[in-house]
Amino acid sequence: MSDQIKAELVFIPSPGRGHLLATLEMANLLINRDERLSITVLVIKLKSSDYFYSPESNSRIRFVDLPQVESRFQSQFIDSHKDHVRNEVAKIVQDFSSNNRRLAGFVVDMFCTTMIDVANEFNVASYVFFTSGASALGLVFYFQGLRDYQDQDPTVYENSTDEILIPSYKSPVPAKLLPDALFQNDQMLLNHAKRFRETKGIMVNTFLELDFQAMKSLSEDEKIPPVYSVGPILHADGENNRNPKYNGIMAWLDEQPDSSVVFLCFGSEGCFDEIQVKEIALALEKSGHRFLWSLRKPPGEHKFETPGEYENPGEVLPDGFLQRTAGVGKVIGWAPQVAILSHRAVGGFVSHCGWNSILESVWCGVPIAAWPLYAEQQVNAFQLVKDLGVAVEIKMEYKKGSSMMVTAEEIENGISA
Repeated sequence: MSDQIKAELVFIPSPGRGHLLATLEMANLLINRDERLSITVLVIKLKSSDYFYSPESNSRIRFVDLPQVESRFQSQFIDSHKDHVRNEVAKIVQDFSSNNRRLAGFVVDMFCTTMIDVANEFNVASYVFFTSGASALGLVFYFQGLRDYQDQDPTVYENSTDEILIPSYKSPVPAKLLPDALFQNDQMLLNHAKRFRETKGIMVNTFLELDFQAMKSLSEDEKIPPVYSVGPILHADGENNRNPKYNGIMAWLDEQPDSSVVFLCFGSEGCFDEIQVKEIALALEKSGHRFLWSLRKPPGEHKFETPGEYENPGEVLPDGFLQRTAGVGKVIGWAPQVAILSHRAVGGFVSHCGWNSILESVWCGVPIAAWPLYAEQQVNAFQLVKDLGVAVEIKMEYKKGSSMMVTAEEIENGISA
């Protein structure tokens, strides 16, 4: 075995927590399948260091933190790390000159396609790791194809009331649910999709039973590289028991009846203003359901800052809410999501429909009430509610940052459905 040539992959995840954690789990799965394989993960960090899970390197998977880079424009943030990636890969290749190893390829996150250029410089194959679902992948390919092959402007669907037949969905998709990124001037999302087509393959964190329509449509398109369903890849929260709040949360759940608790959690970037928070509180109180609510504080003005913790949640909740609901509810900040969803007491999940959260909920068998906030979450919710019929709607067209308000009645109806 020692005489065999061993292969090294370079993984480049984008810094969003959901992207990073899924990539790390993917790396672990790969090295466990083939002892000849090793992986170097080049970690791009944001300024807010609390956004990251910091794993330890071992003999076959190594983590290298790239130097932090300041960039005036978010669209150029990943690209500004090219030189650092190039330098680290050069070190890897130089190390291989003295042993029986070779650089086999790059696995780049869906938002790191600029690094395909670096892979080409080293004459190795590149693959994309798409951390959302295959239906969303089909959506971006559909609109990129309209733009580049049919000379149609996707922005005609902005603020449109049309419903669009997209091959990766069973039902026509309302234009009002399309990701805003499709209509941005730089069309960055479509540019990424164009570069996906240059790769040797696309790995998607999904499984066939959940995304059958999308996987079938993608496999039938000759202009798309091979698409591999490699999920569900879940992050099992192994580090959560080190958080001092973990035991208190789980102890509270242990005291609740089976399938009695509604869990509300909106992802690492999910937060609301005070008016919306009060509507959620009113809905919970009127519903009478037991609840566990991950309430997050809106971030400051720094463009990469993420929601934080309230020192006193009562400052944004209705007067007396915490006292009146003390017997049936618990308001928290940080939440060990997989541990909570897998607890016997949890019977429902009010979710932003981020793809990782969907996979975790499906894996744990917890029904979803869909309240998407941003990115592709609206079409994720559409897929669950309309195509698959495995979720109920709170308000699919809600978009974070808009003037839209979700009323207590709409929230209560979703929770009680």
